[in-house]
Amino acid sequence: MWKKRISIALMLVCSLLLVSSIAQAATIIACAFDKDGYYPGQTGYIAVTVYNDEESTIRVDKLSATIDYYYTDEDVYLQTFFNYPDPPKEILQGESYTFNIDFSLPTNVAPGYTTLHVKAETEIWNDGSEWRGSDHPTYSPTLYIESPYKNQLEAQEAANQELETTNQQVTGQLHEQQILNQQITNMMYVLGATAVGFAAVIGLLLLLLKKARILAQPAA
Repeated sequence: MWKKRISIALMLVCSLLLVSSIAQAATIIACAFDKDGYYPGQTGYIAVTVYNDEESTIRVDKLSATIDYYYTDEDVYLQTFFNYPDPPKEILQGESYTFNIDFSLPTNVAPGYTTLHVKAETEIWNDGSEWRGSDHPTYSPTLYIESPYKNQLEAQEAANQELETTNQQVTGQLHEQQILNQQITNMMYVLGATAVGFAAVIGLLLLLLKKARILAQPAA
């Protein structure tokens, strides 16, 4: 029985040591795209932050980002983009550093969400004498690819809005012109009526003047 208990205790100690060794590792703590979404054919980059959880200095000599998706015709689209720091970037214990991985999308990539597989390959400074292979931390951020028709739709909506604004301006100008024309017409009516009234007054005055002359002539 005591042998069995010792075996169990040894297994527990080994498990704790394994967990401890896993916890003390270089990790990718963040991945951020330079845009919220991308259209097919666009380029961009992903910012990858590597944190040194090791007990010694590490260096990053390779980063990769793999897109495993499909084209609009549903053929498989698989491409990996790399960043090789030259020279490899050293990161002290407890510190972090952010790397950029550039990528480009094909013009016929399908729209939607896809998960990128990001990996950093590191080495650790061993016993103050040499670099040896270390962890390969990973991260899986989500990339959003916009539909190309959305861009066309937005462009069409912008053109329609501009056309509507132009039509509203033209309609406003026509309305103002109609008001101006109506005002001119009204003024012409007023001036015409005034002229007719003035002519009538002059005619009446002339008639009265003529009658006055006739009455003023002496009888024969």
